[in-house]
Amino acid sequence: MNRRTFLSATAAAICTKSLLNSEMAIAAPAQSTPVPDSKPFGLSLAQWSLNKRFFGRGGAEKLDNLEFAAIAKSLGFDAIEYVNQMFFDKATNHDYLRQMKQRADDAGVKNLLIMCDREGRLGDPDEKQRTRAVENHYKWVEAAKLLGCHSIRVNASSKGSYEEQQKLAADGLARLSDFARDFGLNVIVENHGGHSSNARWLTRTILMAGRMNCGTLPDFGNFPSDADIYTSVKMMMPLARAVSAKSRAFDDQGNETRIDYHKMMAIVLDSGYRGYVGVEFEGAGMPEEEGIKATRDLLLKIRNDYPGQKRR
Repeated sequence: MNRRTFLSATAAAICTKSLLNSEMAIAAPAQSTPVPDSKPFGLSLAQWSLNKRFFGRGGAEKLDNLEFAAIAKSLGFDAIEYVNQMFFDKATNHDYLRQMKQRADDAGVKNLLIMCDREGRLGDPDEKQRTRAVENHYKWVEAAKLLGCHSIRVNASSKGSYEEQQKLAADGLARLSDFARDFGLNVIVENHGGHSSNARWLTRTILMAGRMNCGTLPDFGNFPSDADIYTSVKMMMPLARAVSAKSRAFDDQGNETRIDYHKMMAIVLDSGYRGYVGVEFEGAGMPEEEGIKATRDLLLKIRNDYPGQKRR
């Protein structure tokens, strides 16, 4: 880590601590759904890991969104993370949402969050469009509440200069977070392209939004090729409400070929995070379910090797 990167990470941590300790701060909902049995972290399955099957692409038999909870359980997960694209037209269909909740309850899995896309730019330079994007997310906040989730994941997309996008995205996030606060929900932002994949930009934008229920969702893989992914995740972790373990390929020893998972998970746990880690396989070299299992098994190995954990 060079001096400039170290100072940036330190500044972000100091600003975060200052915000969290401020007497003016609004009480935040829980960081994440509690992890059972005092484990250092839980494992959840991100619906995007099975996106080809849910979209019916590549000759795969199309899955029904209502099957997700049972599939996750069969793969060894007790928590799930939805993608709104899989039930995009059902956001206000409360009967359907109740079916989703019942399916999850029947399978014995917890609903954690909804990843929201295709609802406009929360940092749109046009104020009317920005307001529309904020309001487009209201229904997903309400859906997440009905499902029993702790958060919705959104995108901090904008247009303009570095500073302009920061200011605009912070405005949209603050307004949406104000709405979500009344439902006891977090609004969390993933490093998901554009400036949001710059950890310094994203953490500062969240701090500018200044809402205790507005945080980050660090994704291990969504960074530019020239970024230090470990320093970037370390910068995002003080504001994290969820974590996404992106994976694409594995070697013969079961290690992810692009990311040192042992190093990355040490950063996650050293930050004090004790929530769920979402498995999000996005590779093309093996079937989706095999990639999910490989990611799951690697994380289980790391968890079992964590100090104080009994080996299974």
